[in-house]
Amino acid sequence: MSRSVKAWDLQQVSGVFIIAAIALGMIAANSPLSSMYWTIHHTPIQVQFGPYGIEEPLISWINDGLMVFFFLLVGLEIKREILEGRLSTPAKVALPIFSAVGGMLFPALIYASLTWNDAIAINGWAISTATDIVLALGILSLLGAKVPISLKVFLTAVAIFDDIGAVLIIGLFYSDELSSIPLLISLIATGTLLLTNSYRIDRVWVYIVVGSLLWIAMLKAGVEAALAGVIIAFAVPMRVAKQDNSPSPVRILEERLEVWVPFAIVPLFAFFNAGVKIEPGLLASLTEPISLGIILGLVVGKPIGIFGSAIVAVQLGFGRLPSGVNWGQMFGVAMLAGIGFTMSLFVASLAFSDVSVMASAKIAVLSASFFAAISGLTVLYVALPGPARAS
Repeated sequence: MSRSVKAWDLQQVSGVFIIAAIALGMIAANSPLSSMYWTIHHTPIQVQFGPYGIEEPLISWINDGLMVFFFLLVGLEIKREILEGRLSTPAKVALPIFSAVGGMLFPALIYASLTWNDAIAINGWAISTATDIVLALGILSLLGAKVPISLKVFLTAVAIFDDIGAVLIIGLFYSDELSSIPLLISLIATGTLLLTNSYRIDRVWVYIVVGSLLWIAMLKAGVEAALAGVIIAFAVPMRVAKQDNSPSPVRILEERLEVWVPFAIVPLFAFFNAGVKIEPGLLASLTEPISLGIILGLVVGKPIGIFGSAIVAVQLGFGRLPSGVNWGQMFGVAMLAGIGFTMSLFVASLAFSDVSVMASAKIAVLSASFFAAISGLTVLYVALPGPARAS
């Protein structure tokens, strides 16, 4: 079995796991288990090293700690695709880049147009800018062999550039007030990682040790700590100095993470972040500016931005329509890109501290992602005439 086929199979099954985790989180938060759910959710956990320690509730350890591995895997996949994969030449990346930029810009503009006069609400402008690659591909896989491989590649590439944009947005706009000494340590750790890469050191444990120091320093500095995973990923060498057939550290780490992240870490994140207490009036909040901005951003802004930008890119000669794909299929995939669960909830957790606002944002993300999945599947079901053609 090839690596690409194996990865596609994993995405199919992991999508089901994540959907199940979302459902279980919603049930637990609104059942007789609710008290236990929220107690575990906020349970303080402390790690102490002599006089130094970190104490955070469980949800923070998941969002700031375990999600490091999610961003690490995303970073490794981006790096591999850029160096030797589907994003390795300008011709391969032009259309996905145009589409991804449009798919981030339009949702942000729609959200901002509805919340620009509210100092708190405007903080959520980036919630609807990213696509959940695992869920989107998992939903797409429900159509089976009818889906052209080139269409899967396009959606993957758009989601990858979405992730790059989301990482930059989080780092630039969602970091707390910075603390100088931990920030200096994080810069030293980053420099050490880059120096280690320049010498082609291929011992994975070296990157893990220095990366752990980087994560702690970023957490203390006020920089979004989960982004340490991306820095570590870009420091890990793709190729080793030895001239033999030894697998590269990038591939070693990917193979170790490609099961744990989608089958354990992301479902755990989904379970504890999708839990929303359905209070009277919560569903009514879907018509308020924050929720409406998120929903319209994902359901309307995403497909218009991706599909419209693709049309412009092709018409101007900056990109080509994927082989064996028609415009109807492109529109269906653009609608699926409105599934923004993981990254959208992650950004929402950074944008809002008020519990009620957070609950409204979560239910808006879940509602929009559900609608994007159903509408995208419907369009694709009509637009896909038969078995996939080789591409």
